[in-house]
Amino acid sequence: MDRQQEFVLRSLEERQIRFVRLWFTDVLGTLKSVAVAPAELDDAFEEGIGFDGSAIEGFARSSESDMLARPDPATFQILPARDGKRADTARMFCDITMPDGSPSWADPRFVLRRALSRAAERGFTFYTHPEIEFFLLKNRPSDGSEPDPLDTGGYFDMTSHDAAHDFRQDAVDVLEAMGISVEFSHHEVGHGQQEIDLRYADALSMADNVMTFRHVVKEVAISTGVHATFMPKPFQHQPGSGMHTHLSLFEGDRNAFHDAADELYLSKTAKSFIAGLLRHAREITAVTNQWVNSYKRLWGFSARGQIVEAPTFVCWGHNNRSALVRVPMYKPSKANSTRVEIRSVDAACNPYLAFAVLLAAGLKGIEENYELPPGAADDVWQLSETERRALGYAELPHNLSDALRAMETSELVAETLGEHVFDFFLRNKRDEWLEYRAEVSPFELRRYLPAL
Repeated sequence: MDRQQEFVLRSLEERQIRFVRLWFTDVLGTLKSVAVAPAELDDAFEEGIGFDGSAIEGFARSSESDMLARPDPATFQILPARDGKRADTARMFCDITMPDGSPSWADPRFVLRRALSRAAERGFTFYTHPEIEFFLLKNRPSDGSEPDPLDTGGYFDMTSHDAAHDFRQDAVDVLEAMGISVEFSHHEVGHGQQEIDLRYADALSMADNVMTFRHVVKEVAISTGVHATFMPKPFQHQPGSGMHTHLSLFEGDRNAFHDAADELYLSKTAKSFIAGLLRHAREITAVTNQWVNSYKRLWGFSARGQIVEAPTFVCWGHNNRSALVRVPMYKPSKANSTRVEIRSVDAACNPYLAFAVLLAAGLKGIEENYELPPGAADDVWQLSETERRALGYAELPHNLSDALRAMETSELVAETLGEHVFDFFLRNKRDEWLEYRAEVSPFELRRYLPAL
């Protein structure tokens, strides 16, 4: 037994923890949990907890269903108590293995681990820093009607007795009590829309943090009598919720993206990484934006009167928020702050798979020495289609079907996800698209029923 496992067992005894929740995700990013008594944890570390993999979305067929959840002691956290009660529950994320101890190719955590090991072979550590947007709602209708936002606030709004402000404070308190550092929190542009930014961490820890974040936000919302949703675009005439994600590579303590001699302080490594994100943007979009609704956020501006802040064209720019990849402004003296921001990702993705394909695309650019095209200086949304075509700005997929067609021929995505996850993801998402395409929408009924 290693020291981290001994620390966990000692903490359980000293803190009188009664339940340990073992967490993992299915291929689509749904959080799964099994609670065990502390007395069972020693065996769980040694042998894992058995479960039926055929009952988990994308994990296994019924003929090969036996799988094991092995808790990762490095992810141990005690869940904060609520309503003045004593904290008596802890959680750990799990790695999923087969009965013989080999890693499961269906485990999203293992997909990201493989991508990170490829980066480590080149001497890189991959860090991410997400800005997570979501909506707070007064209600959650089940009949398909539009919900009511919690408030009518706008960007950075602050009013006395603001329910959203109190919610954000409660959520941040819970996150920080679990060791998840928060940089900023504020009201976003849309009515009821919030943003909480997590402090950067290595990509595996951050993917765990994102899953914890989504759980915490929904739990805190329920405890205050409201609902939280990470649905990319729940309102037709409000912006969608994204997860703008800052990316950087380090070689030891040195930021591999920084070059003090460059005009934008970007190294050749950083430029090739950005070029990789751009060249492979279309084929990874089905993973970073995996739901039918994701494309209402990306392409919603086509409807009259809508607000859009999501990138729709494949280009990069220095401090340009209309570009797919943005290079933020920072002080030249802060070399470790050099990073790039990918703006297409939404808050409903599976973070393990999303971080894996983003890293793979960037590394491909480095390995193949991709040339970075000129940056976009203009507001890309305001350019005409002819101007964008002349500048060589390709479009992101318009819908989930387009994204799946781009993904299905991608060697990069197939290699990164592995055959099992790649095949299941495509099958599952094609079914989602077919179901959506067959739906007769309220728009069609409103427009055509009276006239035809």
